[in-house]
Amino acid sequence: MRRQLKAEAVVSTLEKLRARIAERFAGAGLAAVAADLVETARTSAQRARAIGRPYLLLRAVIFVLALAGAAIVYWAIIHMHWSQLIHGDLLAESQGLESSVNLLLLLAAGIWFLMTAEQRLKRGRVLKDLHELRAFAHVVDMHQLTKDPTIILAAPSTRTTSSPKREMTRFQLTRYLEYCAELLALIGKLAALYGERTPDTEVLSAINDVEDLCTSLGRKIWQKITILSALEDDSATTAGAKT
Repeated sequence: MRRQLKAEAVVSTLEKLRARIAERFAGAGLAAVAADLVETARTSAQRARAIGRPYLLLRAVIFVLALAGAAIVYWAIIHMHWSQLIHGDLLAESQGLESSVNLLLLLAAGIWFLMTAEQRLKRGRVLKDLHELRAFAHVVDMHQLTKDPTIILAAPSTRTTSSPKREMTRFQLTRYLEYCAELLALIGKLAALYGERTPDTEVLSAINDVEDLCTSLGRKIWQKITILSALEDDSATTAGAKT
């Protein structure tokens, strides 16, 4: 169990992050995104658990078809006139044998279709959920898009009428960017929950795509945080030199 990602822990961490964002940036759009993501996380945790459960009705139908196939084989063996086959009279039994073989082939095709139907249904649901998580990642990225760390050094006169409002202090901007990076990391963890419930290679590939997207977007945010840290160090050095 220590090597498994617990859905409850991911949801709990996301709830705490939502509270931190709401307390620090009350009324901000990022707080609303975090609140929506918490609801999605709860739903995703339930759906990820459901993916690991078998479709009992579908498997019951497969079992019935398998029994029907076994019954056809048994019927063919019982009603086959083996003496005519031994004496080379194949024509007399060819019609019944052909019908039985065709019916068996149809049953086999139906069983194969139903056996793969469960995987296809689960795959469709997971891919839909992953698309929603991917959309959340892009929304978080949009919220941090205009958070430029270098604007702190810019004079107010350099701004135009259409420039976005940038009223955050250096500390607030750093915290805002860190919250965005944490949200992206947790979105990747929500996607990873599905990977523990299914061996479907297509689903695993889609999960990796979401995780790679979150990692890539998070890397851009941490670059901004690094710039802010460098600016803070420069300010501290300059202040020390003046004193």
